[in-house]
Amino acid sequence: QVQLVESGGGLVHAGASLRLSCAASGHTFSNYGMGWFRQAPGKEREFVAAITWSGTSTAYGDSVKGRFTISRANAENRVALQMNSLKAEDTAVYYCAADEKWTVGLTPREYNYWGQGTQVTVSS
Repeated sequence: QVQLVESGGGLVHAGASLRLSCAASGHTFSNYGMGWFRQAPGKEREFVAAITWSGTSTAYGDSVKGRFTISRANAENRVALQMNSLKAEDTAVYYCAADEKWTVGLTPREYNYWGQGTQVTVSS
C-alpha cells in the first residue's frame, strides 16, 4: 500500500510562485512513476506533470509548460512541483499520484495511488 501526502498549497496573487511537495511512504519510492493532476470545481481532473522513476523523463500539460517544473528526490521519498508565474486559472485542488510504471503517465487511469490533495488558489 502506498501513502501520498501533499503539502505546500495556499492562496497567492497572480504572478507569484508556489512549491508543492508530495511525501510518499509504504513502498520503494524509486520503483514508481509520479504525477501531478489538478481539479477545479465542475471540471474534470487535468494532467499537470509527470516524471519517471529515474527522473530522466518528464511531461507537462500544455497549460503549464514553461511555468511548472516537476522533480523528485528518491532518497527523500519526495516529488515536488515548482509553480511559477501563477495565473487565476491555475486555481484547483492539486493531487499527487503514483504507480509502478516505466513511462510517464498522462491520464488519471494510469495511477492507482493518490494523495488527498492540496488547495491552490490564485487571485487575479
